[in-house]
Amino acid sequence: MTKTEKEKMLAGELYRPGSPELAADEAANKAWMARYNVSGAQPAAERRVLLAEHLGHVGAGVVVRPPFFCDCGYNISLGDGVFLNFNCVILDIMPVKIGDRTQIGPAVQIYAADHPRDAATRRDGLEFGRPVTIGADVWIGGGAIILPGISIGDGAVIGAGSVVTRNVPAGAIVGGNPAKLLGKGGQTQG
Repeated sequence: MTKTEKEKMLAGELYRPGSPELAADEAANKAWMARYNVSGAQPAAERRVLLAEHLGHVGAGVVVRPPFFCDCGYNISLGDGVFLNFNCVILDIMPVKIGDRTQIGPAVQIYAADHPRDAATRRDGLEFGRPVTIGADVWIGGGAIILPGISIGDGAVIGAGSVVTRNVPAGAIVGGNPAKLLGKGGQTQG
């Protein structure tokens, strides 16, 4: 049985993003983002209804300040008490899971979307993705970028402006470009 392009995308395989099914998903997502991104003056309860309508999972007490941007929406899982500040971007062609009570600063970008390293494959218009998992009680400073396939452990701290290119263990404090270990458990290295 031949997989659809969407099935390939969701399996992390090479896929063609311009397929009719994925184009329909993109159009629906753009329409939802247009609605959500003008909801800033609405009560939090009304914004939560909009989030629950489109995202894969929205835990209790989630706050996502608009504007907010994503690729699909249905691959995003937000645990209880998650906070995303203004202007966050999540490219969620694969699952992006964010654990309970995690706080994400403004303009953070989380990429599950990836591209082949081989120029000929890219020229053929193929893409793929790798899931991103962010644990509970994580703090990600403004402007940080989380690359495809990254896991961030519970209680970690990602410094503002960092580019996270490798997995981050629980309780670690990382910063820089590329992000490097600065400390653990609230203590930084001098």
